[in-house]
Parts: sequence; C-alpha cells; structure tokens
Amino acid sequence: MLKNYFKIAIRSLLKNKLFSFINIFGLALGMSCSLLIWLWVKDEVSFNSFYPNLKDIYFVRSGYDWRGQVGAGEATPGPWVDALEKDVPEIKAITKITWNRGQLIRVGEKATKEDGIYATSHFFEVFQSPFLQGDPARAIEQPTSIAISRKLAEKYFGSVNVVGKTLRLDNAKDMIVSAVFENIPLNSSIRFEWIVNFKAQEQDWMKWWGNSSFKTYALLNPGANAAHAESIMKKVIKKVAPPELASFPMLQSMQDVYLYSEYEGLKQAGGRIEYVRIFSIVAIFILLIACVNFMNLATARSVKRAKEVGVRKVVGAEKKFLVIQFLGESLIVSALAAGLALLFIIGLLPVFNEVVQKQISFSSLDPSLWLSIIALILITGVVAGSYPALYLAALQPIRILKGRISFSNKGVFLRKGLVVFQFSLSIFLIVGILVIGRQMDYIQTKRLGLDKENVLYIPLEGDLNNKLEAFRQEIMNSPAIDAATTTGAIPTNIMGVSGDLDWTGRDKNLDNSVSAAYVGYDFAKTMHIQMVDGRDFSKDYAADTANYIINEAAARMMKMQDPVGKQVKFWMGKGTIVGLMKDFHLNSFHSEIKPLILVNYKGLNTEFLMVRSVPGKTTEAIAHVEKITRAFNPNYPFVYNFLDEDYERMYRSEMIVNTLIRYFGMLAVIISCLGLLGLAAFTAEQRTKEIGIRKVLGANVAGMVALLSKDFMKLILISIVLASPAAWYLMDQWLKDFVYHIDLSWGIFAIAAAIAISIALLTVSFQSIRAALTDPVKSLKAE
Repeated sequence: MLKNYFKIAIRSLLKNKLFSFINIFGLALGMSCSLLIWLWVKDEVSFNSFYPNLKDIYFVRSGYDWRGQVGAGEATPGPWVDALEKDVPEIKAITKITWNRGQLIRVGEKATKEDGIYATSHFFEVFQSPFLQGDPARAIEQPTSIAISRKLAEKYFGSVNVVGKTLRLDNAKDMIVSAVFENIPLNSSIRFEWIVNFKAQEQDWMKWWGNSSFKTYALLNPGANAAHAESIMKKVIKKVAPPELASFPMLQSMQDVYLYSEYEGLKQAGGRIEYVRIFSIVAIFILLIACVNFMNLATARSVKRAKEVGVRKVVGAEKKFLVIQFLGESLIVSALAAGLALLFIIGLLPVFNEVVQKQISFSSLDPSLWLSIIALILITGVVAGSYPALYLAALQPIRILKGRISFSNKGVFLRKGLVVFQFSLSIFLIVGILVIGRQMDYIQTKRLGLDKENVLYIPLEGDLNNKLEAFRQEIMNSPAIDAATTTGAIPTNIMGVSGDLDWTGRDKNLDNSVSAAYVGYDFAKTMHIQMVDGRDFSKDYAADTANYIINEAAARMMKMQDPVGKQVKFWMGKGTIVGLMKDFHLNSFHSEIKPLILVNYKGLNTEFLMVRSVPGKTTEAIAHVEKITRAFNPNYPFVYNFLDEDYERMYRSEMIVNTLIRYFGMLAVIISCLGLLGLAAFTAEQRTKEIGIRKVLGANVAGMVALLSKDFMKLILISIVLASPAAWYLMDQWLKDFVYHIDLSWGIFAIAAAIAISIALLTVSFQSIRAALTDPVKSLKAE
C-alpha cells in the first residue's frame, strides 16, 4: 500500500515539473549553504583535537590587574618557565616557544625558507605528536639538534630515514637531524616544519622579567585541577618575580585557544566562536527559509491539488495515507534537492576554500557527512512537507467537489507570518552586509597615522645585519626609492611590550607598560609619520643610539607636556627624547593606540628593511632592491612583502566573514523571493474571479498590479520594523569589538529597507502582472 502511494507521489512530481523544479532548486540552495557552513564549522571546532592528551594541555597567558586596568595577554616573560617547572607540582611538563619564523634551510644546492620555532626541551612531552624517526623525549635536547617534518625530510633528502644527517639553518649553523615527526595537521594552533632547542638562539634580553616575548604551554598531571594549579602558579611567580612585575599566570585550556582567543578583562570572552555561532544560526535560518518556500509553494497549488484529494477520499483513501503521500512527495523532493546540493558543493568547494582560506575536503568515506545528509533530508522533508500534507489531507471531499474550498484566517496568517519571518532574516542579513562592508572599507581607507601604500619590506638575514647602513644607503641610491629604514617589527603590528620605561617623578603605582620597537634612521620619514615636535633618528647624530622617540600616548602616560629634550631610562640606558610622533595605529582597529617608545639600534633585533618606493615606480624599485640585496646577501633567496597586503592579513577573519555573509545573504534573499513568489501565486489563484470581474469592469493592468502588490508591501514593511531593532543591536555589539569603527546610522537601515522593498516589488510584480494580463473570460470560466 505504502509503495503505491510513493509511486503516486512520484507521478505527481513528474506531472508538475515546474513546481517540482522550483521546490527542488530552492531546497538545494538552502541545503548547499547549510552543508558548506557545516563543513566550515566542523573544521573550526576540530582545531587541536588530534592531540591525545589535549584535555591536560593549557596555554599559559599573562594576566595583569594594575590600578583598575585588567587583561590577559598571549606573551609571557622568559623566566616564567624555569620558575613554574621547578615549584608547581601539578605541572607534568612545561615549554616556551618563539613565534613562528621563517629561516633558510639548506641541504646541498637546495635552499628555501621554511617556517619553524624554537622551543624548550619538553615541547614534545607537552604536545605529543607522531614520530617517524627519533626519540620525542630527546628530539631537541641539544642546541645543535633539529627535528623536522615529514615534508621537509622528503623535500630535502627524499626519505624520512634522515636521523644523523646534517642541514644548514639560517646559513649560519650546521644542525644534526635528531628526529622526523609527522606533518602537523592544518587544524593546529601551532604550526611549524622544524623545531630547535630554545637555547640555540637565546640572548640576554630573553631572560629579563620585564620582557614578555614568548608563548608558554603547560601539561598538567592527569586529573589535576586547573584552577588549583593556576593559584599555585600565581603564588610562585609573585614570590620569585621582581616586585614591580604586574603580570601573573593564567591557564586557558588548549581546547579553547583557537575559538576563544579574546578576553574581557580576566575572563574568556569570545573570538572565532562568535563566527561559528553566527554562521550556525545563519545555516539553520537559510534552511528554514527554504522549507518555508516549500510550504508556501505547496499551499499555492492547493486549489489544483484539492480536487485530487477529494476524488481520492471519495474512492476510499484514508487521511493518514494522504498524509504519507504528501510527506512522501516532500521527502522525494528533499532527497533530490540533497543530490543537487551535493553537486553544488563539489563544484563550489574549491571556490569556498579560497574564500575561507582553508583546505576543507569533501570525503565520501566520512560517515558523519552521510549521517548529516540523511538527517538533513529527513528533517527538511518533514518540516517542509508537514503543513501542506496535514492541510490538504484535512480537506472535506464534499466541499471540494462542490467547489467550496475556503482557507481559514489561521492558515492565511501562518503563511503571511512565514513570509515576514523570511524577509526579517533577509533584511537582517542585508544590514549585516552593509555594516560589515562599510567597516571593512573604513579599515582600508582610514588614515592610520602612517602611510602603508608603496611600502615593501624584506627580512634582514645572513650578512645584512653586519652592514646595515651601507646596505640601506645602496638601496636608496635609485630614483625609484623615496626612503628606507630598518625596524625590529612591522610598524602596523608592533607586538613587543615592556615595563622597563622609567623617568624622573614616575609614580611607582603607575602602569608603565609601553609598546616598544627597534628602528633605524629615517623611520618617521619612511613611514610618513608626522612629527609633532623634535626630529627623526638620523645618521647625522651619533648619540641617537642612546636616544628615544615616543608617541603622543606615551607622553600622556608620562604626563609630559613638552617631552622633547627630557630624560628617560629604557633598554639602552638613560637617554634623551629627541622626537614626539603623532599617534599611529600599532595594531589592528580592535585595540586602542598604546604608548610607544622607539629605540635606535642596529643589531640582531633588527628584523626588516622598510623601503618606500616613488608612486608609479614600484616595479623599478623592486628590481633595484632585488639587485642590491643579492649583491649584499648572495646566499639567501630574495623575498619581499608589501606592507598594505600585510595589513590586510590582520583582518583576514573579518574579510572572510564579510565575503561569506555577502554571499549567504544574497542567497537567503533569493530563496526568500521564491517564497514570496509562492505566496503571490497563491493569492492570485485565490482571487482569480475577482481579477476577472475587475477587468471586465474596466480595471487596467497597473491598477491590478497595485492591488495585488499592496498586501505584500505591508508584509515587507512589518519585516523591516521587526528586523531593524535586532539588526541594530547585533551589529552594534559586533562593532564594539573594534575600538575604532563606523557609526550606525539610520541611513544604513534605510538602504536595507529600500533594497528589500525593491527586491520584493520585482518578485511580486512578476506574478501580479502575469495574473493581471490573464484573459478575464478564462478567469471567470476557471471559477
């Protein structure tokens, strides 16, 4: 019996090809969006899940609570590791690492820059990784040893059996390969191709308590209480650290490091988890919109299906089997839509990966994928088909065959409510598109206090640090070069923080933490930073190696009205402030501009040469820089980056969200329009006789279109009223993550409303014009 009803359902779908196509296409769009988001969310929440001891690994953050200013940073002082390892019994192993850095790996004639880290010897005890060769416990025990990935072993030696072989690191040190580990998965918060003992590059400044420059991770004993361990760690640091050190250890589970990177004060607040939540909700809503479309389109055809239902009931069909038939049609449509959605995903996944900058794979062997698809088909089929199935199966056969079909106010209210729901979400997404887009434009166009355009930078490697000034002078010896300077950090992302600044009259209770960077001559000139007072570092002043430049925020912190000429004490000892710079953005717009002090220093801490080219002569400038660099440093490959591209990478997450919400928002609007088209068709079908009579009495097409469209405009206006407050609140909360952001204005919502109304009018007018152009004789005959 059930088999026969499913056959009837299939024949019905084939008989109504256009209706079936619209339903299948609409559901396929919704399903493909939902599945793409599901794949992205699955990848996001899987970060670091491959570590077998993940639940016991903790990221040690540097918390501070100083005169009401509280926070939790990522970087910790170097001496912490030794103190905590010695005196905290809950710690099984602890390690500190440097930030990922690219250094030259050379084996024979093969030489390429590869990313790696320096770490203390217990690294592989904390992060248990599969090893192909070597002993994890002794892999980086010696400063002359290096552990490399499978990728590097195969790339440079053609085999993973390479323990005992030698490679040259940074063109300066011969390192013995002590171990080969399996390639680090892409969903790892810590990524590297090689790892060397921390002592191989340790310098005196790395041992200073006031210098926070490293990441620290701890492995607690199984079953250890993290809160108790953290309290002991705080006591240990307070006991051994200098009294003026304001920071203390805080533990964050490694399970949360990727998704919960942001803190509000001393509490874990959010991060990428917010985007996971947002897009999970978007996926659900888009799927619901697609289901609502099915309901509206099925209801719009209910008059034509009603006689079929009446005849079936007269010949003995029971209500439950009619429900099964219509649910069967819905499930078949859902299954076909899922198949089409899979084709969409296979075609779109490469583009999607490029947009989200991931390598998400679509594996047919993944059981979770097929379970998700089956669940999606069942949920979508039942949700989308339930209302039409129950509604049609409940129709009375006598009233149907007499032509007395009526639709209750509740049913009309439900269908209109669904359209309001659809367009409320669509308007919210339109507002999101406009606000996020404008904020991204604001970030790209707002003056930073420096000029990031026409600036390229190259790493200072090998012999370059030994002849910096000669190298810089040769670089500037070209009409295509405007200026050049050296620096220890990218100017738009200065991460170094120090509490070593001191000056006469300093309040000992004042937080003296400042951002700090080593820079060379002509720094302000090269970066187009305005000097409020004083001057830039210059080779004409030999004493500048003991002098300092500060920004306005630092002057305010020190309460100095005219700081130029005054004495301060910092890394190079006592020195004079020779320049006061106008504030510029040291980091992203998420952070306020911090006090900054610049140190004129040429040495191992000088990382980059910043080169400003003359506008329009970038190609000529690159060629010149490459020629000089190869002449001064022939053993290293020439590598360069543009500052504006580096700046954009700081906002990669926001850019991805901007792109995703734009695409998914447009798809949601398209799907919503299908639902509106369904309701317009339903309304026109219900008012067939009225349309015919009005036309006979002389109504024109424009008047008929206005008549049929006004009710829908009311629904859209209701959607605008309902969606705008929610959109305002949520977008305002999102913007608060930026210290510097656009203002939410009524104009954004007016534009969103205008877009929604225009789209709705185009959609409804299509059906309205079609109904209005129908021959009135046919309309009255149909009744």
